[in-house]
Amino acid sequence: MLSLIFACLWLVSANVIGMLPSRDHHWTAAYILIALGLPILIWVIVQNGVLIGFLVLAAASSILRWPVVYLWRWIKRKTGVTKQEDTET
Repeated sequence: MLSLIFACLWLVSANVIGMLPSRDHHWTAAYILIALGLPILIWVIVQNGVLIGFLVLAAASSILRWPVVYLWRWIKRKTGVTKQEDTET
């Protein structure tokens, strides 16, 4: 139960940080939130199970969506998976 409280506090603090003005478009805060959020996520999974951990991960990904988008693009680029272009004439 304590892990869910910390996860909710993390989510609230991430939303508050997102509302504050930032010169670097919140990237520094995103790195700090990721570094703090991963141990909390692991703690939630250990205490409450994979399903609740997945829900916390989904909530965190909705807040930190741009790092997730950039990670997805990086993975696609490294694995060679690209969008197929239309070759119809």
